[in-house]
Amino acid sequence: MLKKKTTAENVIVLFDGVCNMCVESVQFIINRDKKDIFRFASIQSVIGKKLIKQHSIDVKKNDSIIVIKDQSIKYRSSAVLFILCYLQTIWKIFLVAYVVPYPIRDFFYKIIARKRYSLFGKKNKCMIPDSSISAKFLSL
Repeated sequence: MLKKKTTAENVIVLFDGVCNMCVESVQFIINRDKKDIFRFASIQSVIGKKLIKQHSIDVKKNDSIIVIKDQSIKYRSSAVLFILCYLQTIWKIFLVAYVVPYPIRDFFYKIIARKRYSLFGKKNKCMIPDSSISAKFLSL
C-alpha cells in the first residue's frame, strides 16, 4: 500500500513527462520501489515548475531527469545512479559506474538524452498516472 503523504525520507524525481523513455523509466522505478521512497513530478507540471523555480534548476541544461533529496540535487548520470541505490533490482550492478568520473558518465548520458525523442518517441501530452500509482505523484 502506498503512503499518501510525502515525507523528508522521500526522494523527488523530476522527469520529462512527454518523453516515452522517461515515462517508462518512471514505471521501472515505481515497480521496484519496495520501500515507497520515490515521488514524481513531470517538469511540465505545475508542481514540477514550482520545484524547478524553488531550486533554481536550469531545465535547458537539465531536461530529462533530476533528483531532489533534502537540499541536494542530482542531475543526469548521477541522478540515475542515485535512484539505483534505492531500488530492488539486478540493475544495481551499474552502480559500479560511480568509479567513472561524472563528466565522462554525463558525456554518454547527454548523447542519449539529446536523441531520446528520435530513439524512443514523444507523447503529445504529459503522462497522467492512473489511480494505482497516483499517490506517487506530487500535486498542489
